[in-house]
Amino acid sequence: MSNPPAPVPEAEAKPARRGRPPKARAAGTADTRETILDASEDLFSKHGFYGVTIREVAREAGVDTALVHYYFGAKRGLFDAVFLRRAEVWNNERVDAINRYARDPGPDGMTLEGLFEAFLRPPFQWSMKGGPGWKHYAALVAQTNANPTFGGETMARYFDPAIRRLIELIKQIMPEAEEVDLYWAYHNLSGALTLTLGETGRLDRLSGGLCRSGDLESACDYMVRFAAAGFRAVCKPGGGR
Repeated sequence: MSNPPAPVPEAEAKPARRGRPPKARAAGTADTRETILDASEDLFSKHGFYGVTIREVAREAGVDTALVHYYFGAKRGLFDAVFLRRAEVWNNERVDAINRYARDPGPDGMTLEGLFEAFLRPPFQWSMKGGPGWKHYAALVAQTNANPTFGGETMARYFDPAIRRLIELIKQIMPEAEEVDLYWAYHNLSGALTLTLGETGRLDRLSGGLCRSGDLESACDYMVRFAAAGFRAVCKPGGGR
């Protein structure tokens, strides 16, 4: 898939603008399967897995319910297809980025800051520049990561290979770190990342407007530094206890 489109200059960063992506310009040219996925992604991101029906998806996509079942089967099959579509892009880019960094980290070798910059930048870039669908997807990932029913299994299926590669490289930087500390540190980073990409507006209200949840450029810069400092604090000998 191509790189995210070039950003459109704005006076200031704004909270996420959600909404269904524009329909195809001409009847008969739309990819029906993609149209269904777009409509599903929009609805799941706003109402969650249990708050959406196949009938609602069909109505939003402008197709018959039988067509949704034809392409995706039951609702869980549809949800998994929505989740996988962008997970492949997101995680392939993250792995490629950290592997490039590991091959050529610069004269001082790999640092936690450099590694987290490579790992975190792709999802932030897609959310900033990839259009409404990526905003919906980021909100969906945030919901799924916190879902006690099937969130753990879904995140493991689609995200664990990229995360395990990240931890392998962190071990090269911090060879003395204990595995239990590495996984707890990543757990904290994961929650911060998905909450931030969800752009809930919580930060705006909490800070009285001093910070903006839609300012993802700043959010990524802060998260890189926060993650590096957190891993150093937790993963140094005796730091996790």
